[in-house]
Amino acid sequence: MPDLDRVVKEIAEEMRARADRGAVASYIPELARVDAGAFGLAVVDADGHVAAGGDADTPFSIQSISKVFTLTLALGKFGDRVWQRVGREPSGSPFNSIVQLERERGIPRNPFINAGAIAITDLILSGHQPREVLGEILRFLQFLAGDPSISIDEAVAASEQRTGFRNAALANYMKSFGVMDNPVDFTLGVYFHHCAIAMSCRQLAMAGRFLALSGRNPATGHAVVQAERAKRINAIMLTCGHYDGSGEFAYRVGLPGKSGVGGGILAIAPGKASIAVWSPGLDAAGNSHLGRVALEALTKRLGWSVFGA
Repeated sequence: MPDLDRVVKEIAEEMRARADRGAVASYIPELARVDAGAFGLAVVDADGHVAAGGDADTPFSIQSISKVFTLTLALGKFGDRVWQRVGREPSGSPFNSIVQLERERGIPRNPFINAGAIAITDLILSGHQPREVLGEILRFLQFLAGDPSISIDEAVAASEQRTGFRNAALANYMKSFGVMDNPVDFTLGVYFHHCAIAMSCRQLAMAGRFLALSGRNPATGHAVVQAERAKRINAIMLTCGHYDGSGEFAYRVGLPGKSGVGGGILAIAPGKASIAVWSPGLDAAGNSHLGRVALEALTKRLGWSVFGA
């Protein structure tokens, strides 16, 4: 097999030299300030070896990648009852679309579009205070990454709260159908803050290892989730992790993955590695342009696609 460290560094150098970088997410003012020229890549293999290149240790706003971890928490607490609140089908629509909610009586198509993640956040919040739940989400990520320094970027969270009118519309619409239990402001406050968690590629790749290793956390040897549940989360990442660009990502990269409008992507090579890439410029579907290009190059060179070499 090609040398992992060499491949990662080569890809990072190639991506840094490219001019086609996409456009940063300007609708969240704090994200519009990010350097579009940044690029980081980190891969943690099954043995715990980390291969990193570029800006792999620079924290960025993980945004919707946090939805993988809130879904994991919700499944741990409520099991398959989660699927009474959200579906498991690709949306085929933009991540903040309200159209499907009207047709489907307030039930979001999947847990990775904004409406679905807001519904999952509301489920986790039930019976608890917002600050308590937000602390639990943050500690969960710190535990998975083995790094207590991971924190919330309060400036990004405040920026999202000031401009999150579409998310407020989604939440209120779901509330009108009885899909949400808690006050909309409480749920949105937790949602905006967990999307504003800042992590580096290295930290994010470490946090995703349990999905590559049948639900186990290698640091403790204990299961984060059952192997069957890890498989199901990976399946939803493959089919729904890139919104209306999910089919293109599966076609080109061939791995389960979850993107965020901060420019990050968490990808999972089952049994092999957890991968995190960051390039702030987005494509038309709101996914990292060079992140996807880099992951396509990585899977080709290493033969890691779940569909074969």
